[in-house]
Amino acid sequence: MKTLNAVILCVDDEPGNLKLLERTLVPSGYLIIKANNGREALDIISDRKVDLVLTDVMMPEVDGFETCRRIKEDERYRHIPVVMITALGSKTDRIRGIEAGADEFLAKPFDHAEVLVRVRMLLRTKQLDEMLGDSYSNIQNLTAFGSHIMTSFRPAEFDLMAQIDSLANQIIRKSAEVTGRPSTVLVRIVNGHEFAWHRYVHDAGSLERSCIDLGPPLDTADNSDINTSFSNNPSAEIQFKSLVGRLAAMDIVVENLVCYLSNKPTVIALNYGRRVTQYDATVLENLAMQTHFFMHLATQLREKDDAFAYTVHSLARAAEANDEDTGDHILRVGEYCAIIAKELGLTVETVNTLRLQATLHDVGKVHIPSGILKKPGPLDAEEWVIMKSHAEKGAEIIGDHPKFETARQIALSHHERWDGGGYPFGLSGEQIPLVGRIMNIGDQYDALRNARVYKPAFDHAKAVKIITEGDGRTMPDHFDPQVLKAFVATAALFEEVYEKFTDIRTS
Repeated sequence: MKTLNAVILCVDDEPGNLKLLERTLVPSGYLIIKANNGREALDIISDRKVDLVLTDVMMPEVDGFETCRRIKEDERYRHIPVVMITALGSKTDRIRGIEAGADEFLAKPFDHAEVLVRVRMLLRTKQLDEMLGDSYSNIQNLTAFGSHIMTSFRPAEFDLMAQIDSLANQIIRKSAEVTGRPSTVLVRIVNGHEFAWHRYVHDAGSLERSCIDLGPPLDTADNSDINTSFSNNPSAEIQFKSLVGRLAAMDIVVENLVCYLSNKPTVIALNYGRRVTQYDATVLENLAMQTHFFMHLATQLREKDDAFAYTVHSLARAAEANDEDTGDHILRVGEYCAIIAKELGLTVETVNTLRLQATLHDVGKVHIPSGILKKPGPLDAEEWVIMKSHAEKGAEIIGDHPKFETARQIALSHHERWDGGGYPFGLSGEQIPLVGRIMNIGDQYDALRNARVYKPAFDHAKAVKIITEGDGRTMPDHFDPQVLKAFVATAALFEEVYEKFTDIRTS
């Protein structure tokens, strides 16, 4: 396993002292950078990663006190421990060093064992501080991640891969300068009896995803129980040897890892740039569980929505049973309304709601005698009153439940006209709900395309011409001008919908 060596910057204007420090520290595995004065040391710190500074006090240009003060005043570097090595023994000099921000003092001539002990202690303290800061950052990220999921969650629009991308982005290391997070994240997604592996890395400022053929990661990954584990030397542990070997065959070297294993998603985070702990496993499990939960919730809610849609279509088909229209009519008008709504820039949720609930526009016809619905000749005055009542009857059947508000508005207003000549209330202009205005033009187009006792079926071009130019019975003034404009812009799509459902019926 690759050792992650701490980088120590040694600052002294005496080459002999730098040589002594190098001989003391290098055998213990530390990487040494040497600087001859404070100014050079500050340039090095601004240019590369440094874990600890050992500095002499009395130096030309920028002395040790000033070097320490500048390091500690810069929020980018203040976390770096600074040890002053000095022959000065006065209380005043120590106070100056403390005021500058020094973390420790070593007296010249220094003792080799004492240098090593102080260095190990300060690096350990720095590591704990970084872990604490990383923990706080992770807590903030977990809170923000969960809050974003909850506030943006839309079951019908739930995208599993987008959610997995978001999960990986929360976990992964974003740059080479940042340590404490994994450099690689592997995710296994299970769909029935099939599964797929995705590898994530952060490259050139963006998250990169690629497919890999890794196979089952561990025997426990196929169990129903969730298992979260971590290892700082996975190549030496039996349960991870197979996984490490397969990754090595793909030129992926594993320094350490954390695994979240379940019978659905599996998440493996590799190479944290430090030792991993149970805390890292808990963070990974928390993020994976959130994704798993919302994936499961989205599936359940989609199933519920599918059952809801099936019930709506069943009720709509029942309303058409005694009418001359076929069941395809209710599906077509739903698609027409969705086309217009999308053209008008309405939300995806509104478009989908219109597509479904527009099918209930004529549900009130269950109260209309079949003799009137199928009468081969024109209706008399009394029959016409009964026929027009289907709008209010439909609204009564649908009721006042908020989930059906769109359907209720459509049923009640889809025969109202922009010029005020419609029914049941003779509303005009924007008094008519927008969904009713949209439904009015979709219903009229479909009626023109189908044969009636009083007219033949018209082709697409003739139907569009009647709606846009009028024929005495249907006039452009009947429609909201903006809805009519949207219809003209999307008329070709209306024809596609009509032909599609006609093909379905005749095939």
